[in-house]
Parts: sequence; C-alpha cells; structure tokens
Amino acid sequence: MAELGKKYCVNCLADVTNLRLRCTDCPDIELCPECFSAGAEIGNHRRWHGYQQVDGGRFSLWGPEAEGGWTSREEQSLLDAIEQYGFGNWEDMAAHVGASRTPQEVMEHYVTMYIHGNLGKACIPDSIPNRVTDHTCPSGGPLSPSLTTPLPPLDISLAEQQQLGYMPLRDDYEIEYDQDAEKLISGLSVNYDDEDVEIEMKRAHVDMYVRKLRERQRRKNIARDYNLVPVFLGRDKKDKEKAPKRKITKEEKEQRVRLRVLCQFMAHREFEDFFENIHKERVLRAKVRELQRYRRNGITRLEESAEYEAARHKREKRKENKSVVTSKRGSKEGKDGEFAAIENLTGFELLSDREKVLCNSLNLSPARYLTVKTIIIKDHLQKRQGIPAKSRLPSYLDKVLKKRILTFLTESGWISRDTS
Repeated sequence: MAELGKKYCVNCLADVTNLRLRCTDCPDIELCPECFSAGAEIGNHRRWHGYQQVDGGRFSLWGPEAEGGWTSREEQSLLDAIEQYGFGNWEDMAAHVGASRTPQEVMEHYVTMYIHGNLGKACIPDSIPNRVTDHTCPSGGPLSPSLTTPLPPLDISLAEQQQLGYMPLRDDYEIEYDQDAEKLISGLSVNYDDEDVEIEMKRAHVDMYVRKLRERQRRKNIARDYNLVPVFLGRDKKDKEKAPKRKITKEEKEQRVRLRVLCQFMAHREFEDFFENIHKERVLRAKVRELQRYRRNGITRLEESAEYEAARHKREKRKENKSVVTSKRGSKEGKDGEFAAIENLTGFELLSDREKVLCNSLNLSPARYLTVKTIIIKDHLQKRQGIPAKSRLPSYLDKVLKKRILTFLTESGWISRDTS
C-alpha cells in the first residue's frame, strides 16, 4: 500500500512524492525538479506550459544543510511578505510567515540566503549600471541643496537677539535680504482652466522666488562663516586678545579692504590662507632680492653675509651720524642768518621770536616797532578807561603796516579784539 501512495516522474521515473511539478495544461504530467529544469517534453506536454508546485510542505529549498529548516511553503510566504510589507518590517513579515518564526529569524534567514547568499550574489551586481549621478555641488555651491538648509541658531543673549531682530527658532531676521521676495508667490494660485502660458509664468515666479531664497541663505552662510555677527556685537576684540597673531601691516590692511569682494566666493579659512600665502610670497621675494644683492657684491656663502651686514650697518650708522651733525649745523647757521638784516639794530634783543619774524617780514626796525607798539597799547588802555585820546601814530606807518601790527597784537593778547 505504501508503494501505491508514492508518486514518480513520468520522464525519469524518480520518486517525487515529497516534491513534484504538475503541468496545468496536460493531465497526469508530473515531473521531478531536475527534468523540469532541463525542459523535458513528453507527448503533448511542452516546456512553456503552466505548472504547479506540489509538495507536502517538508521540502527544503536550500537543502538539508541550510540552517533553520525552512520549508518551501515558508520560503514562498517569506517572498510574499517581503513584496507586501517591504524590507525591514520584520515583525509583520514574521506574522505572515507563521507563528513558528520570530522577527529575528526572518531577518537573519532573508539576509543570509537572499542577499549574502548565492542567489543574492547572482542577482545583485557589484556596480549598478545607469545609476543617476548627482552633479550638484556637495555643499556651498550655487546648485547645492544645502543652501536652503537652516543653520543652527546663533549663541547670543536675549538682548542681542532683540538688537539684531533675530528669531533663533527659525534662524530668521525681522528684516531679511530682499524683504519683498515673498510677493512673487503670495498671490499665485493654480486653476484647472489655466493655459500653458499662465502655468509657465507661475513656474517662472516660483523659480525666481527659490533663487532669492538661495541668495538669502548664501548671505547668511557668509555672515556665519566670517563671524560678522560677533564683529557687529563687539565680541571679536576679546577673541583677538585671547589669540594673538602676526602683526598685520598697513599695506596688508589696505589690500584686505580692496580684495574684500572675494569673501563671497571664498570660505573664511581659504580667505585667510590666501592672505597668508601672499605674505609668504612677499617674504620670499624680499629674501630673493637680498640674496641677489649679496651676489652682486661678490658674496657667495651665507657665512660671509653676516660679516657684510655688520660692516654695512656700521657704514650706514656713520653716514647717519654725519648727516645729523650737518643738519644741526645748517639749522643753526640758518637761524643765525635769518634775522641778519635787523639783528644789529637797536632794540633787537627786546623782541620776542614772533616779533623778530614780524619786523623782518615788514622790513621794520625794532625801535620803530617798539614805538608803534607802545603808542597802540597806551591808546587801548585810555579807551578802556573812557579817556578820549587821539591817535599819535608816526607818519611813516601806513595803513598796511598798521593793520598787520594791530592783527599781531590782537592775536598775541596785547589788546582786545573789540577795541582794535
């Protein structure tokens, strides 16, 4: 009776009781997996006919050496579950396969057999062809998606936030760059009866708005990268005191101001490296000129350059001392000869330095100047006391000389301005 319950392959007569493939188009055609894989054809049966898998649920798809003893029915339920629930939903997949399998077992079996196993190696190539390549810049470029990504909020106090009009939770300011940019899309609405021209016009408005948003975010990134907010709040002075750097010359500061426009194209670190390299180039050029000067003077070794520099320093110091002595002597002689026209006249020693200059410029003798000065001061005092007095100025004093002397005495404080 046991022999009657067995099933045999109609092609090779092998025992197919546990697993057989039955043709759905031809009656009584059941093949073993080997004959079915070889495409065996018997009578009216053809290899492209439909088939049905028949087994008792005890057949192992991966052979007896596979771990876990998964039957073909469980394998089929697993494939149905991965298609229905998707990769990663192991709990739902375990419930679909059966209560005998845990989510951990389902995950390990699928990853081991279908991904890292022979089937996965044969079906999943190492390099996927026709993969879409992202040609946009990774970060900071004009087409980068990170341009519209909000930055972490600034670490500033509440009073500083109010001073800047800064909203930390949104990383926005009360007054943004291009404040009216939202007007481009505030009145847009898509209607079902819009024509193609109207739709393209609305798309153009949206594109312009996105460009303005990117420009706004780009400016924020520049301000954050160059620490412009701490500079505005006065925090950069403390940082400069904490981290002393190389002293920047006046020429470098002016060059930084001229090339400040490059900040929008370069990161802060790149900008600093750029100027540091310029300084290094300047130092190297100076060193090259110094070596060329040594070569012109016949110096070919660095040991000889130290002696040459010491001798040159002494020579320049002697020249400097000689020029100082010459300049002092010349200035002394110049001062002595400046008042040569009036220094031998009577009353010269009674004049101050400014009065000497005045008399020399007016070609006026010291005695005459002292006489005019005495008369003007006496008349001034009488007027202040209310005593009427007539001008007794000498006849040789014309209007120009009188005006110059009055102006000088007023500026020197001898007489007041209202009475002069």
